[in-house]
Amino acid sequence: MMLWQPSIPDSYHTLPEQELFARIQDRRKQLGTKLLILGHHYQMDSVVQHADFTGDSLKLAQLAASVVEERAAANTPVEHIVFCGVHFMAETADILTPDQVKVILPDLSAGCSMADMADYEQTVEAWELIHESLKQQNWNGRIVPITYVNSTAAIKAFVGHHGGACCTSSNAAQVFEWAMAGGTEPRAEGEEIKVLFLPDQHLGRNTSAAFGINVQLNTCVYDPKKTEQGHPLGGASAKELHDAATILWAGHCSVHMLFAPEHCAQIHEDNKNLKSGEEPVQIIVHPECAKEVVDLADQAGSTEFIINTIADSPPGSKWAVGTEVHLVNRLANEHKDRGVQVKMLSDCQCLCTTMYRINQPHILWILDGLCGTPQSKNGENQAPGKPVEHNIIAVHPEAQTRAILALNRMLAHTGSGAVKV
Repeated sequence: MMLWQPSIPDSYHTLPEQELFARIQDRRKQLGTKLLILGHHYQMDSVVQHADFTGDSLKLAQLAASVVEERAAANTPVEHIVFCGVHFMAETADILTPDQVKVILPDLSAGCSMADMADYEQTVEAWELIHESLKQQNWNGRIVPITYVNSTAAIKAFVGHHGGACCTSSNAAQVFEWAMAGGTEPRAEGEEIKVLFLPDQHLGRNTSAAFGINVQLNTCVYDPKKTEQGHPLGGASAKELHDAATILWAGHCSVHMLFAPEHCAQIHEDNKNLKSGEEPVQIIVHPECAKEVVDLADQAGSTEFIINTIADSPPGSKWAVGTEVHLVNRLANEHKDRGVQVKMLSDCQCLCTTMYRINQPHILWILDGLCGTPQSKNGENQAPGKPVEHNIIAVHPEAQTRAILALNRMLAHTGSGAVKV
């Protein structure tokens, strides 16, 4: 969900980096254990340096829930979580933490284009249209919805309400297998199961292929924009829907779509011309990349998988990485002393532009509000006043209840405990 972010005072943007850092650290000391700051892997180093924890979206939300529980038990309760990520991540943190903990997004315009590609009303319409088409073709199986955790709370709630589950890029295969086995109801003999995979078609396609599905013959794409343009089934034919084991939502990550097969092909060509004993470059990509890229890569896996694989690689190894630029640059710096070379798979700046909107000025503005010490126009702090909570992200209780169903089904089938709220 792309929200409007009011402009913060210009004085926050004119402060030198060192002054921003010092003031943020000072506010953190004032707030103490009442504050928790989370930083996603794709954030800039200037933001990550302030984070209590870094990780992917679900890991951070789960860590937040765990820390909140621990501090409550120690009688030092967390009051505010500042989530340096994007909107759906802050929503997930709000879902997984108690109501008395307020989750804050430093810049409301930090959305996710992929999450926004799956609109709730469009999904309800698609669900009805797809079922009606299959009914007319005398199909009497079941559709189990799966949503990538990179989705809005409303989509998680829809999936939870309709017997489906969330997944991450690291456990998508396990959740997919669960769904194809019938999900919440064991698959009856002779019953056909289809998966509706939201909102990232590429993770859905790569997961389907790994499961053994012929993605050329037995997947199709539902594009809600085409429905709006007059194509009744999102651009798919009735036969394609009937034959599909997986119905892929027409969503994608704008960052990972920048990696193309020719980038992999160039690495392979360069590897052919290496001198004797020279280490070849290995390609590792995120499964949000197109299948054509994943097929040409040496390895593919989640953000954590990429981080751990490079960390465990021997000195002298070389990597071309297909994921967000800030993470790649951080990995390159972390491992250069071991002689491990890490570079982008593509020469373009594969930047999550909405994540980039979270910066030190916005973090300081948030913390000044919580401390009751807003800046004046000339950049000086005013006399302490009443604390102000900016940019609270709150999920509707009904949506929260249904979204927890989808999250818990994932956790139950991937070796994790249930959500506690």
